[in-house]
Order: sequence, then structure tokens, then C-alpha cells
Amino acid sequence: MALSLTVSLAGFLLAAAVIGVCGVLITARAEYLARVTGLGQVVMGAVFIGATTSLSGLVTSGTAAIQGHASLAVSNSLGGIAAQTVFLAVADMVYRRANLEHAAASEANLQQVALLIALLAIPLFAMATPQLEIGWMHPASIVLVITYVGGVKLVSRAHQHPMWRPRITQQTPPEGGEGRRGERAVALDWLVFAALAAAVAASGWVIATSGIALSSHLGIQESVVGGVFTAVSTSLPELVIAVAAVRRGALALAVGDVIGGNSFDVLFLSVSDALYREGSLYASLGTDELLWIAVTILMSGTLMMGLLRREKFGFGNIGFESTLVLGLYAITLATLFLR
Repeated sequence: MALSLTVSLAGFLLAAAVIGVCGVLITARAEYLARVTGLGQVVMGAVFIGATTSLSGLVTSGTAAIQGHASLAVSNSLGGIAAQTVFLAVADMVYRRANLEHAAASEANLQQVALLIALLAIPLFAMATPQLEIGWMHPASIVLVITYVGGVKLVSRAHQHPMWRPRITQQTPPEGGEGRRGERAVALDWLVFAALAAAVAASGWVIATSGIALSSHLGIQESVVGGVFTAVSTSLPELVIAVAAVRRGALALAVGDVIGGNSFDVLFLSVSDALYREGSLYASLGTDELLWIAVTILMSGTLMMGLLRREKFGFGNIGFESTLVLGLYAITLATLFLR
């Protein structure tokens, strides 16, 4: 049954409020667990936070694919990546001591961006070869999962045994000591983290459902609904967590959450392809989806250059990469709405 405009708006706002509160609490818990477990902020943000806060987006894309809406499923995935990269630029604005990419540079974060770019190139290969199918799926969907798992292992290895380290400056904060607590206390922290993550995921699903209903009332095409409305709404946890982490000084956690969440979001395509029963998902895509892939690759490359250049201060006290990411997103939105 379709939701009314009033119910959709009320559900959207209530879920956003829950995400705001739980996002702040998750950040504090994750920062501590990153220390006591030795995982580090980058891995904690990339795997545990990035994946759990993306569950609502995964449900949205999967549901759209089952119902035969290929454009909505893919645009939700890729639009979420673009939106979350913009959220990193917002976090850069919040952090006033220096450019966020300067302070949070690490081998693990660079590995994550390289993994994301590699993952985004795989759907392009699939779109160029739609006739390749295993059953009703394209083999690229399987390659996506394998590449993601292998890439996460490389990121973890880069944190545990880095082959190089960025030059430490006055604007490079340490992650802090490990602290000491009993095993029961740590186990309780994990349970609280899981409960908060479940609340954020459920709230994200409510936002996705109400967001789709709101968009249908406006009569907007699927690529815009998926790439803007549901993508931004289901990505709100990343915005809250990134800003909260920066305010707490957990800079690597903020960057790891966004980039790790972006990599996980690419896997939405594998799930959507498996659930889309009208043949290869990639054969049903058009120029709007190609635009989303192109802009996310360009944003990721820009972010990598920022992490390598490590500009301390830029225009508006943010790095050049944040300025370019905001501009690219604005141009993409204008192109989609004008078209």
C-alpha cells in the first residue's frame, strides 16, 4: 500500500532524528573499539561502520531490482557513493584545524580509494559486455564480490604492516593508546555497537521507504529518485558519523567510514543483479547510470590526489579536493535535473 505524503514525511523526519542520535553514539563506541581491538580507525570505519550503515541502501537497491526497476537499483548505489563523498567534504568544513585529507592521510586510506576505483571500473566492463551471462547474472557481479574481499584484506594489512607512512606534522593527530578494560566490558561494547548499528540500519530502511514514496508523489524519473532522493536519505548515517568522528578527533575513522562505505555500496550492484530476473542488470542501464559511474570515479580520483598532496589549508579552509568534489556533485545534479 502506497504511503501518503504526510505519513512519508513524518517517517522520514523521525528516522533521520534516530540516525542523528545513534550516529553520534556509534562513533564514540567505534573509536574505543578501534583502540582496544587493534583494528585501527581506518579498518573499523571501513568494515564495521561502513558496511553496517549501508544496509538500508542495500535493501533499497535489492527491493528495486526484485520489482524490475534496474535504473533505480543502480542509481541508488552509485548516487550513494557520490553523496557520501560529498559528506566527507562537509566533514572537512567542520574540521577547522587543517584540511581533513592532510590530517587523515595513511596507506590504508589510500588503499581504500584505490580499491573503490577498481570496483567502479568493473560495472563499466559489464555494461560494455552485456551478452556475457552466467544464468541470468553477469560474471562481473561475482568479480565485484571477490575484488571487495581481497581489497579489504589489503587494507587491513596496510594498517597492520604499512610499507610507508605519511610525514607527521602538527596537524596529524595520533589515534591514541589502546586503553585497558576487561573482556566482558569489551564484549558489552560490541553488543551496544551492534544494537546501535541495527537501529541506524532500520531507520535507514524507513528513510528509504518514505523517500521513495515522497519521490513518487513528485513524479520524478527513477535515475533521479535513486541517485538523489533514496541515495542521500540512506547515506545520512555516514554524514552524521563523519561529522561526529571529526568533532571527536577520530579523523581516520571519519575518512575510513565514508570510503569503506563507498566500496561496500558498489556491492549493491552484485545483489541487484542476482535479484533482477529480466536478464543481466547491466544490459538495462542507460546514460544516466553511466554518468553516475563516471562522476564517482572522478570524485574518488580527486580524493586520492588530495590524500597524496596533503594540502594543509585551501580555499575556505578546506582542501582543493573537497572544493572539486562539491563542484562535481553540483554539476551532476544540474545535468540530471535539466535533462
